[in-house]
Amino acid sequence: MTDRLGELSAAGVAVWLDDLSRPRLESGGLDQLRREKHVVGVTTNPTIFAKALSDASSYDGQLRDLALRGVTVEEAVRMLTTYDVRWAADVMKPAYEASAGVDGRVSIEVDPRLAHETEKTIAEAKSLWWLVDRPNLFIKIPATRAGLPAITATLAQGISVNVTLIFSLQRYAEVMDAFLAGLEQAKANGHDLTRIGSVASFFVSRVDTEVDKRLDKIGSEEAKALKGKAAIANAQLAYERYAEVFSSNRWQALADAGAHPQRPLWASTSTKNPDFRDVIYVEELIAPGVVNTMPEPTIHAYADHGETRGDTVTGRYADARKVLDDLAKLGIEYDDVVDTLEREGVEKFEASWLELLQTVENQLSNATNA
Repeated sequence: MTDRLGELSAAGVAVWLDDLSRPRLESGGLDQLRREKHVVGVTTNPTIFAKALSDASSYDGQLRDLALRGVTVEEAVRMLTTYDVRWAADVMKPAYEASAGVDGRVSIEVDPRLAHETEKTIAEAKSLWWLVDRPNLFIKIPATRAGLPAITATLAQGISVNVTLIFSLQRYAEVMDAFLAGLEQAKANGHDLTRIGSVASFFVSRVDTEVDKRLDKIGSEEAKALKGKAAIANAQLAYERYAEVFSSNRWQALADAGAHPQRPLWASTSTKNPDFRDVIYVEELIAPGVVNTMPEPTIHAYADHGETRGDTVTGRYADARKVLDDLAKLGIEYDDVVDTLEREGVEKFEASWLELLQTVENQLSNATNA
């Protein structure tokens, strides 16, 4: 049988799982994906945890103990989620060691309600790093305006960072600058740069969802022809910027000190439109040194019928720019699209966080009354 995920990995794409739950850990399912499906990392977010905690009885024992201790709901959430992340980090340790610290990473997100508060984000990043206490952890910080200095300050303290909710090329350039500044400060602070990791999570499918909605309103043949093209074009142009920054003299000085580059991570890669090929956001974004974090159904879909055609990003920049230019000619403003997506992204994660808090509050109450 063809090892399609093995081919994808050999082409330079690190396969990460966009999901985590205690039943997955207890059953050995995560370790099986690592051993059999080339999965070398895990990402989480408030939505994933809200679903996990509402669906599983695996948390009942810990919830009962937390209820007996009388902890706050927010403390309970952190105890529950960091337990899972710590366990997952241990499961992924072989991948971490085999890649010299590049892969084998597990991400946990700062409270999304802090997305516009720099100092509180830094404080929570430090707290989560201490609480999980694993070298292969990533702290997820959103790429909001207030998040940028928090990214630099967190990296400067030797803490590895997954920058999340990136939609725009301009913001991505600012994220890479924040990363470089953080590593420069970390070096000055005496930290070992070989132990600091970072990825920049560039969201993909949500761009098509927003743009295609606007194209449907226009309804012309020109508009229909552009459906399903914006997200891939946007990500391809992001990779062009990545290649430029990480071949610069500024980066080379850090690389000479042992630093690893901040890899682009393609997030939100499940297909939302049933008319599209279910692995389109994997097949069309293959390039050396990237991460693609997928929900498990997408991983299995690629293993079944994904096509690795070599690098599908480099050299396609002119076509990608033409897609964005053609959208602009139809009146679809790029800046408005990405600003809308960033705002809605923060709002969705805040809503999921509140749902998570409510779920845990109810479960603590039930445990107390049991």
